[in-house]
Amino acid sequence: MATIWTHKDSNIRKTWFLITIFLVLISTAGWVFSRVYGNPGILVFAVLFSTITSLISYWYSDKIVIATTGAKPIPENVYPELHNIVENLAITAGLPKPRLYLVDSPQPNAFATGRDPEHAIVAVTSGILRIMEKSELEGVLAHEMSHVGNRDMLVSTVVVVLVGVIQLLSDMFLRSMRWGRLSNDRDNGGGQIQAIFLLIGIALAILSPFIALLIQLAVSRKREYLADASGVLLTRYPDGLASALEKLAHDHTPMRQANHATAHLWLDDPYQGKRKTVNWFANLFMTHPPIEDRIRRLKEMSL
Repeated sequence: MATIWTHKDSNIRKTWFLITIFLVLISTAGWVFSRVYGNPGILVFAVLFSTITSLISYWYSDKIVIATTGAKPIPENVYPELHNIVENLAITAGLPKPRLYLVDSPQPNAFATGRDPEHAIVAVTSGILRIMEKSELEGVLAHEMSHVGNRDMLVSTVVVVLVGVIQLLSDMFLRSMRWGRLSNDRDNGGGQIQAIFLLIGIALAILSPFIALLIQLAVSRKREYLADASGVLLTRYPDGLASALEKLAHDHTPMRQANHATAHLWLDDPYQGKRKTVNWFANLFMTHPPIEDRIRRLKEMSL
């Protein structure tokens, strides 16, 4: 029977496997594009530009997310039990206590952000504080603390960098076709080879961003599975988080502060109140795994 340990190890392996696929995709696309351009320096520029942009976003991620969601700091004298739960979980996990924020929204939800454990933020909505019992709230907060402990922001940043490189390369290649600035090796007897690389380049330019998006979303879903398993390690009570997710599954209140840039951070998909049915194809484009599947996995775990 699967245990919380096997779930955690499996999710870590699958996440880094997906990132490896990203690297292979970027290397292949970059090599083909550089052959078509006849200038490998463009690939270096694309990588550096995407990396610098993503690192700036990563460094100020907590401020950006807080401003986007409208979250406000929670004084210890306002929700003392909430502070006590987070402090106990932080001690158990061996992490600094994160700053706590409140999002004024009736939808029950929560998220964690910050570039590292020393700058971590855990935010909860007023809706989740209203409907959750203590054991359920512990499960939710343990899940978010696990995002901090597992360095999910680092993994997310790596993926954002890779997606940015692929999108930038594809955009540059397609624009160069309109500008007529492709390399021409016909005089050197390489016309046929150049034509082959051109066709391959066009296919990669069109398909690579789509494939990259699917991989990015898949990584996001895997990190949710990992945080579920890691959170159970902190509470030693899978039923707490499972019960909390069951309440979320039955709640269809839309999130007023939801936006696509931060949707992957939340405990549950903030757009879930607007989505009535989800088929296998639509699931490919979701930032979160089906909540029913997460509940099933938690109930299968044994300590």
